[in-house]
Amino acid sequence: MYFLNKQLQNLVRVFDQNDRRGYLRLDLNENPGGLPEDFINKVLEDVTPEFVAQYPETKHFSEVLASYLTTTPDYLCLVNGSAEGIRYIIEAFTSPKGKIVGVVPSYFMFQVYSEMYERNFTPVPYHEDLTIRSDDIINALTEDTQLLILLNPNNPMGNVYSDDEFEAIISVCRQKKITVLVDEAYYYFWPKTFIKYALSERHIFITRTFSKLFSMAGCRLGYVVGAPEDIKMVQKLCTPHNTNAFAMKFAQSIIETPGMIDMLVSNFQNGRQYLIDALDTHGYRHKGEAGNFIFIEPKSDADTIVKRMKSEKKILIKTYSNVGEFGNCLRVSIGERKYMERFMTALLELDT
Repeated sequence: MYFLNKQLQNLVRVFDQNDRRGYLRLDLNENPGGLPEDFINKVLEDVTPEFVAQYPETKHFSEVLASYLTTTPDYLCLVNGSAEGIRYIIEAFTSPKGKIVGVVPSYFMFQVYSEMYERNFTPVPYHEDLTIRSDDIINALTEDTQLLILLNPNNPMGNVYSDDEFEAIISVCRQKKITVLVDEAYYYFWPKTFIKYALSERHIFITRTFSKLFSMAGCRLGYVVGAPEDIKMVQKLCTPHNTNAFAMKFAQSIIETPGMIDMLVSNFQNGRQYLIDALDTHGYRHKGEAGNFIFIEPKSDADTIVKRMKSEKKILIKTYSNVGEFGNCLRVSIGERKYMERFMTALLELDT
């Protein structure tokens, strides 16, 4: 008897298969410049036919990553990009019809996975001034909530949580026995982490990715941090050999190369400061105190600017509609200064 999962039949997905080669990519929160070419060539020097032919081995890299995080491998689960870890946490720690709470707008896959697995997602919306308040989140948590999802910083708004705010939220979650997932995909762009909670108690997870600051979006590598008893449940859902050997090799080289991470952070900070100063100079309102992205309120039509950026300037950016008091606005990924200069020159020409 043929069968089709009705949850999948009714699930709405958008798959972007555009060819983005040859464009300045400021639309998907990647590092537009990537890693230094000489660094990439050096890492590839000792790639052998054996390396390519064998299944990826995770033991050594898990030890390297655990040491870097000052923990042990049993607190970690390597995943094929942090989105895979998020999916497994939802699958393992919530039930059909179970309640998941998260702020919106946010990373869209939280709601996609909730619908995919027939969970009930309760959104906590932003205010008109593009802020989210911890009391709003706490008030959404009930006795039947199974999972709270937070991002620190949050994509696309760029807000962050203070220690006091997070402690207030986590205290309610402990009381109501709610599992907590904090996605830290944009850690390093805002050096505030809640990883200590995932390393010290049960039912709290941190997810991170190598796609953003580490500039490895094309390799697909991320990890989940949590108590060993909880990590074992996530690992049970992983497919065999789910992480990429090239990804682990590059990630290890980045971690172990003196000054590499500092250089990536410095390039980002210089580009961000240039862009903010330029926007302020030319009278643009903007939002996004953390993360490698920023909202910009244009002076003309946002959709028209996005189209002309692509067709006339070979620059890819995004538009968001109804973003609080900003209305329809631009969302731009931040990279090193030379890319921000190119974007700003194009914006001043097109936004008239």
